[in-house]
Amino acid sequence: MDVSVWAWAAVIGGLLIVLAIDLWIVDRGEPREFSLRQAGIWVGFYVTLAVLFGIGIWVVDSPTHAGQFFAGYLTEYSLSIDNLFVFYIIMSRFAVPKPYQHKVLLVGILIALVMRGIFIALGAAALANFSWLFYVFGLFLLYTAVGIIRQHGKEDDVSENVVLRWARRALPTTADYVGSKVTVKVDGRRMVTPMLIVMIAIGTTDLMFAIDSIPAIFGLTQDAFIVFTANAFALMGLRQLYFLLGGLLQRLVYISYGLAFILAFIGVKLILEALHSSGVSWAPTVPIWMSLTVIGVSMVVTTVASLLKARSDARKGDDVAASTSPNPSHQG
Repeated sequence: MDVSVWAWAAVIGGLLIVLAIDLWIVDRGEPREFSLRQAGIWVGFYVTLAVLFGIGIWVVDSPTHAGQFFAGYLTEYSLSIDNLFVFYIIMSRFAVPKPYQHKVLLVGILIALVMRGIFIALGAAALANFSWLFYVFGLFLLYTAVGIIRQHGKEDDVSENVVLRWARRALPTTADYVGSKVTVKVDGRRMVTPMLIVMIAIGTTDLMFAIDSIPAIFGLTQDAFIVFTANAFALMGLRQLYFLLGGLLQRLVYISYGLAFILAFIGVKLILEALHSSGVSWAPTVPIWMSLTVIGVSMVVTTVASLLKARSDARKGDDVAASTSPNPSHQG
């Protein structure tokens, strides 16, 4: 897409305004837990916003670029579910009070969005100058897919990254949370609270996931504007999705298989298209409608299969409990 600097500025400005309004609405008054109803409304709002943006690309530019946006958005949103598992672990590890979790996620996601923007700019420039990187990205996605399958069922382990370790050492931190404040004065000395450390943890940990997801979306489109906006819309709706899914996260037992399949599919797509561009006649190109179909069907199938498995396990648990409980008719 041929996007002017003004269009970039308008889109980024619009996204920041929406996030600011979001934060103001949620944070006004006394801090409170995010209800399922609130989460559902906000998820619907951000998904609708993304759909309208994609339709806008269709009208103003072309159906091809609109299809690339929707495929990229679906991919990033799907891969973001993995982020939610890790966010849940971070929140538990730092014992973040529930009324403040939405603010932690919003600021952490803003940090992630800025860093992803830098990462996308570097990736777009590198791919434009070094076409062989498509092979590297494709193989990396296949390697990542295999890693996800091998990791399936194992305990998630969130190791502290370099930035987080530095923050812990360099910043004087209070022992406890002070409401939702990130800095406070203690005996005349300015200190940060654990709230800031958690925000850094969320933002920098998300960047680790970007190492997987950014190559994946570059496998669908090399347009930096589409890559950035698809990432932005996916991240913006991620916070509310965290509260909407809640305990459901633990029930999505097969979701990693769906994510692995999507990454493997895009990895193969990247390699085939790189071969095709190099003049290999037998290497086909994968149309965007096929990418959209594969991504959508994969997520629907693995989500439904996960929920059916959870329901089946719950029924088995009820049956076992019923069979082991004492029968009142035999007592006395």
